[in-house]
This record gives sequence, C-alpha cells and structure tokens, in this order.
Amino acid sequence: MTTTKNFEKQTEALIDDLKSVCANYGLGNDGNEFKIITQVFLYKFLNDKFVHEVKKLDKKIAEADNWETVLKSYNENDYEMLMMQMSESTARIQPSQFISTLFEKQNEPKFADIFDNTLLDIAKENSDIFSVITEGGEKIVLFENISKYVTDKRDDFCRAIINKLIHFSFENIFHEKFDFYAKIFEYLIKDYNTNSGGKYAEYFTPHAVAKIMARCLVHEKVSNVTCYDPSAGSGTLLMNLAHQIGEDKCTIYTQDISQKSSNLLRLNLILNDLVHSIPNVVKGNTILEPFHKDKNGRLQQFDYIVSNPPFKLDFSDFSADLDTKENHERFFAGIPNIPAAKKESMAIYLMFLQHIMYSLKPNGKAAIVVPTGFITAQSGIDKKIRERMVADKMLAGVVSMPSNIFATTGTNVSIIFLDKQNKGDVVLIDASKLGTTVKEGKNQKTLLSTEEEDKIIKTFNTKTAIDDFSIVVSYEDIIAKNYSLSAGQYFEVKIEYTDITPAEFASKMKAFESNLSELFAESKSLEKEIQNNLKTVKYE
Repeated sequence: MTTTKNFEKQTEALIDDLKSVCANYGLGNDGNEFKIITQVFLYKFLNDKFVHEVKKLDKKIAEADNWETVLKSYNENDYEMLMMQMSESTARIQPSQFISTLFEKQNEPKFADIFDNTLLDIAKENSDIFSVITEGGEKIVLFENISKYVTDKRDDFCRAIINKLIHFSFENIFHEKFDFYAKIFEYLIKDYNTNSGGKYAEYFTPHAVAKIMARCLVHEKVSNVTCYDPSAGSGTLLMNLAHQIGEDKCTIYTQDISQKSSNLLRLNLILNDLVHSIPNVVKGNTILEPFHKDKNGRLQQFDYIVSNPPFKLDFSDFSADLDTKENHERFFAGIPNIPAAKKESMAIYLMFLQHIMYSLKPNGKAAIVVPTGFITAQSGIDKKIRERMVADKMLAGVVSMPSNIFATTGTNVSIIFLDKQNKGDVVLIDASKLGTTVKEGKNQKTLLSTEEEDKIIKTFNTKTAIDDFSIVVSYEDIIAKNYSLSAGQYFEVKIEYTDITPAEFASKMKAFESNLSELFAESKSLEKEIQNNLKTVKYE
C-alpha cells in the first residue's frame, strides 16, 4: 500500500511537471495544454507498457543491464516475431521511438520535428487498434503534432518534455487495477474535464454515483456482455461498470459528440486494460445519427447501459431531422418542444432516456442519471416515459441522491434503474438526507461516505424497506400514485402518541387556556389602539 501511495505521488508529480513545462512556454491555462499533457502522458504510459511486456516475453532482455542495447541489436525479423507475441493492448513501438532514444537525440538540430514525427509514426503504426472513429468513418489517431502549439523555441519545449519523462517509469505498477488508475486519471484531467468547456461541456460523474450505478446493476457473476453509454464523456460510468463485471468479461461501446471526451475515454480505456474496446468508441451525435447497429441495420441492443446525459441542450437545429419511421419507435413519447426564449433549455435528457430504453436487450439492464423533477412530473414526455416503464414492467427502482452531489450543477438528481426482467416489486430510495457538505472551489458539494454508499447499494439489491429511507412498491402501487417515483410519496405518515395521566392532561389544558386568555387580551388591546390611531388620521 505504501509503495502504491508513493508511486501515486510520483505520477502526480510527473503530471505537475508537464503542466509546469507548458506554463513556462506560454501554454498555461491554454486550451491546447490539455492536448499536450494527455498525449505526452499517454506516450509515456505506452512506452513503459511496451518495455514491461517485452521483458516478460524475453528473459535475455529482462536480465540485461541495458535492455535498450539488447533490444536494438535484434534484426528486423526477430523484432517482428517478438512484437507478434505481444497482446493487442500493447502498442507496437520501434527502438527509434523509445523515450530513451529521443533523450539521446535531444541535441540534434530540429529536435521538435524528430519528437513530433516519432509520435505521429507511433499513431500511424497503431491506428487499427488505438484509433477512435467518427460517425463518418474518419479515424482520430493517438497523437498529433504537439510542438505546433508553441510559437517560439519549439526545440527547447520538446527537450524540456523529454527530460521530464526519462527519469520515471510506470513499469512497476502495470499489475495494479481499477482503483489505482481511476485516481491517476482523475488527477490527470482534473483541470480539463469541467463545465468551462462551453456548449458541449463534459461533467465528471462523481465516483459515488458511478459506484452505486455499477453495483446496483451488477451483483452477480456475468461474462461476455456488452456495455454501452450513448453520452460517454470521459468514461467514468463505464470504467466502474467494467470493473464490477471484469474488464476481460465485457466489451464497451460508446458514442459522444465531443472529440475531447472521446480522446479522454480512449486514454481511460488504455489505463484500465480495455484496449479491445477502443474500436467501438465513436465521436458523433447519438440522437441524430446513432452509430452502433446490427447486421440488419437496426440499432444494436446491449446487455448493460449506463448514462449521465446532458440535461439541457439546444438541439433545435436537427430536431426536424428526427422525424423518421424508426425514430417514431425510438422516441415513442415524443420530442421536447423548442422553448420560445431559451433554446438551450431543451430537455435533451428525455431523448437519451428514450434511446436507452429502445437500445436494451430483452434481458437488458440500465442506470440513467436524471433531474429529480423527472420522477414526479405529471404531464408531457416525462410522464409518458414513466408510464411506458411501468406498462412494460422494466422499472427496477429509483435512488434520489442528495443535493449538490454534482458540484458543477445545482440540479438535484436521481438515478433510474431499468431491468427488463423485473416483473415484480420496485424499490424507491430517498438518499437526499445522506452525505456531508463540503466546499469545492466556489461551489458546495455533497460527499457520501463509504458506509452511506454501501447502505444505498445493499438496500437496493436486497429490496429492503427502511423507515423514511426506502420503500418497496408494486407496479399497481405506482399506477395508483399517478406514476410518481418519489419514495417520499409512499412513506407512511406516522403520528406518535405519548401516554399521560389525567392530572398531566388537566395541567396542559389549563396552561393552554391561560395562554389563550393572554393572547385574546393582547388582541383586544391592539384592536383598541388601532381604532384610536385611525381617529387621528386627517385629510390634508
């Protein structure tokens, strides 16, 4: 544990060093700093992963005092044979592309070009496995020309970068699992995955929300399943879900309109040993042009779906294009109206919710973050969706989260759980009173303790009723309550009685009478005073 903690600090120090280099060359708080930091970090990680795998395959390299010298002595055929033995999760890297090689070349003329071309060549050689695709079929490769973002001293900038990478290695932590890499990933992108991103801002889903969603969806052994997020962002929900299932027991599919998010998701997949799913990462508009389809051209259906969709977004520029026969089935409850004043307040989450219901396999399960107002709205698309969930008996439960669980938005949220096999009771949980409020920047944020997270998960999975916390209801109960999914509306109203003696009762009644007499007397006094004051009012 101590070793892991130390390495975590070293990794964070490396990230801070890279940010410092960017700042020293005029890129601090620059929009391009994100691209540089994440790509350089990824280059370092892939380089060290390659070395780690090579040493496992070749004992001679592992035992050598200088592994680079031994590896560079291999002829072309032997080197190719070695690479053929490596897993697909390891990027193919040539000796000329090692960090150690670039370090040795740093004093050569036009070093920035050498640095950039090295990364571009690695991207090209590994494009089949490591590329994200767009809905139009274009490939977004691993790396781009990094030094172009620096206006002056490009060679010096690249030298500074390579000097930060040479004295640090990831080799000793490739056996670590999800929790370690989740912390590293969050630290790496903490300054870049915020709501300052403009129209398509990516919100980082809190770990507590992701954990609850994953563990309420999967609480038994499963294998060979498909997992999908139609608004994937940087992949927090999917990483938690894959970890709960087992990274080697699931295949991930995603779509997100943001290229920034898609690149972050790719990085997250690489860190968490899910490289086999990178070809399924798509940059595109899920609502207008859903990408993943079966061999018959119909939308693909999935075993598990998780999503924290954008709640409000202007999609009026393509809403008219959704009027197709297939979309009539997909968007069965309708398309939100375009507000007269604020188009950006269009409730796009209702579109994602319908898309998810349509994309579930007959035995599929889903967990979706929604604004809490959705669970009680008594008209419109919101209610139609809830009615369909009940009519099709696919509702597993609802968890209403504490306010400010997302520091970036004041909207209260709930998690809707769907299970097409749940033909019995539904569990409704009101977790709004849990958590501790802390300050995060300028915002308030509510943090759940591990015990509170576990309480929610256990209550949901065991379908346990707890006073003022959870209730187990039937589909008929929900219909009788006009399809409300708020746990509080089902809680029994309890009146507490206290036994008292006749003497105590008489004493209380006497006190009430005395208080009333005093109040009535004061009332009469005020009444007379008001009347006397009115007599003094004169017209002038």
